[in-house]
Amino acid sequence: MTIVIAGGALAGLRTAENLRAGGWTDRIVVASDEQEMPYNRPPLSKELLWGTMERDDLAFALSDGVADVEWLLGSPVVRADLDARVLSLGSGAELVFRGLVAATGVSSRRLSAPGPVQGRTVLRTLEEATALRAALVPGAHIVILGAGFIGCEVAATARKLGCEVDVVAMDPCAMFVPLGELVGAEVQRRHEAMGIRFHMARTVTATEGNVRVNGVQLNDGKRLPADILLETIGSVPNAGWLDGNGLDLTNGILCDSQLRAGGRRGVVAVGDAARFANPVFNAPPLRIEHWQTAIDTAGFAARTLLYDLGVTKDTPPPVALMPWFWSDQGEVRLTSYGMPGLADEIEILDGELSGECAVAYRRDGSAVGVVLIGMKERAARFKRWLSDERKTISTSA
Repeated sequence: MTIVIAGGALAGLRTAENLRAGGWTDRIVVASDEQEMPYNRPPLSKELLWGTMERDDLAFALSDGVADVEWLLGSPVVRADLDARVLSLGSGAELVFRGLVAATGVSSRRLSAPGPVQGRTVLRTLEEATALRAALVPGAHIVILGAGFIGCEVAATARKLGCEVDVVAMDPCAMFVPLGELVGAEVQRRHEAMGIRFHMARTVTATEGNVRVNGVQLNDGKRLPADILLETIGSVPNAGWLDGNGLDLTNGILCDSQLRAGGRRGVVAVGDAARFANPVFNAPPLRIEHWQTAIDTAGFAARTLLYDLGVTKDTPPPVALMPWFWSDQGEVRLTSYGMPGLADEIEILDGELSGECAVAYRRDGSAVGVVLIGMKERAARFKRWLSDERKTISTSA
């Protein structure tokens, strides 16, 4: 009997580890689109570009428990027949499975604009990060489309490397979508103090140059010089390989409360591509693209799969988790707990916005998130505060 894990990044690796730890002794096959073994992605926009980490530093160590897992690198799943339990691979081979883990993650959304494409890039893989690192030399002009986490992290790194940096985004301020205007405007102010230029409520309408990009045109008619255009305008779930199986693939793979894809026994989804409800925050089904969520969902999904395949009789618990992430942007460390994107009200809990502070995010008066600027040594305290707030709400309800 075979369990196939479609996707060879962090979520796929951690699911394999949990399956082995939970008692699955039969075959596990990981089919990955990348040629690399699993590696740590957060440093791609920071330490790898800066040069404090090298490619080999990013590889995850494989535990003895998964030493016998088969890795099909550069051979992604391109089609699935869930009724027949057969997968078609990019290599042309087929795999018959008893259990399936959808861990295919996301791809970068791309800009649709006329003009040359050489010099345009995204930042999702080790190869893309390595190429970008070579381009970030002192005096180089980089235009970053998008002012979210990756865009702001790269902007800070590129500026430290001596690049001229322009950030272009449709939002009213940096980090607006994940963190709101109060915190986002402060993050932008700190980046501007580093010499990073922001062009908000703008987008790129065309790239300029002969074969390679040497500039971009904005929708207000302004031209920015650009040796490279980095596109960080969101993500697209890699779920097309599941078309035709009756699943809801709208913005990811809709899962039930135990991470079964479409409620199908023996088929689970994990990581960035999984869309699920989180009862801790009374949240509707959403995708949560965080490093820690990849790890957490791997644990829940493995328990579900082991139950479905008869390895354990223990009923798997519904997925319920405390999302959290961190973002290093130059001298700024941002830490977030909960789901601040659900909030309709933001207030400063502690400290000063211009220095170090803790910011509460509330929905209908109840805390749904807390974001820290700095305050690294007090992070655990505010995580407990949010957990206690959610427990109080759950008890009273």
